[in-house]
Amino acid sequence: MKKNDQIITTILDLTYEGNGIAKVDGYPLFVENALPGEEVKIQILKVGKDYGFAKTIEIITPSQDRQEVSDSRYIQTGIAPLLFLKYEKQLEFKKQQIINLLAKQHMDDINVKDTVGMDNPFAYRNKAQIPVRNINGELTTGFYRRHSHELVPMEDFLIQEDGIDELIIQVRDILRRYEVSAYNENNNSGQIRNIMIRKGHYTNQFMVVLVTTREKISPLNAIADEIQDLPNVVSVVQNINPNKTNVLLGKKNKTLRGFPYIEDEILGNKYRISPNSFYQVNSLQTQKLYQIAIDKAELTGKETVVDAYSGIGTIGLSMAKRAKHVDGIEIVEAAVKDANRNATVNHIGNATFQVGKVETVLKQWASDGKKVDVLMVDPPRKGLDKSLMDTIKQIQPKKMVYISCNPATLVRDLASLVTDYEIGSITPVDMFPMTNHIESVTRLTLKHN
Repeated sequence: MKKNDQIITTILDLTYEGNGIAKVDGYPLFVENALPGEEVKIQILKVGKDYGFAKTIEIITPSQDRQEVSDSRYIQTGIAPLLFLKYEKQLEFKKQQIINLLAKQHMDDINVKDTVGMDNPFAYRNKAQIPVRNINGELTTGFYRRHSHELVPMEDFLIQEDGIDELIIQVRDILRRYEVSAYNENNNSGQIRNIMIRKGHYTNQFMVVLVTTREKISPLNAIADEIQDLPNVVSVVQNINPNKTNVLLGKKNKTLRGFPYIEDEILGNKYRISPNSFYQVNSLQTQKLYQIAIDKAELTGKETVVDAYSGIGTIGLSMAKRAKHVDGIEIVEAAVKDANRNATVNHIGNATFQVGKVETVLKQWASDGKKVDVLMVDPPRKGLDKSLMDTIKQIQPKKMVYISCNPATLVRDLASLVTDYEIGSITPVDMFPMTNHIESVTRLTLKHN
């Protein structure tokens, strides 16, 4: 078997990334755009020692679970890699991924509930980060082809909230009129790297962030004036990123017009969102995610809650109404300032947020004899740090609620905590429809209080 060979085969299963699995003479192939049970004609893309990669070039016998894809670019770019799978089957697929991981750890007895989906699984993202490049001599917006830096021109991104796609086109056309140069990553030249749009779902406020290679762009004032005049734009910000890097945003923001933030709401609380703020991108599902987390915590109003990785305070402040006190811990100083300000804005007096590493602060609290009734964790994809796990076992909070964005690290962490904690049900929440990403909420209860 070699690159570009064409083979007819049957798909056996799906990987966690949503690729089909085929075996040819016992050799595994991971196949794009293929579903279990389908007979497909594939073309080999890459051959490795233990497995290879292929793409589907013809579906001979389609699965009943397949749905029609109107534009292949959504799959090619990775914007909606599961678009060809019916939505109810996507929800089943995500639940099954968690079940499979638990089985590998011999934790089959843990109940995984049905995935909480959306009524309309499109147009859900409140944030867009769109690269700007030169194609055929013209400043162009679009998205990268998967596993490459080749820009695919696009105007309809399918999964972004109403108004965002239209605003990207309007900003692009303004930049074209003023003959602003697009970024060239090969030699780190050009003026505009990215256009970022943030939208307040419940306020309909828009922020436009122009990510530039340098501070002085001519004629930036005229460009900012025109963008500010677009409907519902309340914030125009320049972010300066001069480095040759894949990191999207630089360290410096400059408010060009309007406010340095937009506002939005979660479960009745108002939040200010700045260009660098972590804020869940699916506003409708965030309400469900946080409500599930609150319900799993079973708060009575007497508990001290610690909100680890607290960000701008969205989870902690959502829980504060039902708790005695909420303490938030966050390593990003700007986020802590936002969180404390959000507490003030929402007249919440029983929540405070401080800067620090979660494991360091909790260890100090343990030394001081501070009790934690409920520990809320919402870690990055790498899961809980080993030193934090050790601290958890030391302070022994009566309950934990674990919001996870990575089932693999969730199950790893649960396997470590199961000696001390009773693992309750896991509730998957589909925060990213049409993709393979899986969010979930798990409750843990201390076995010996």
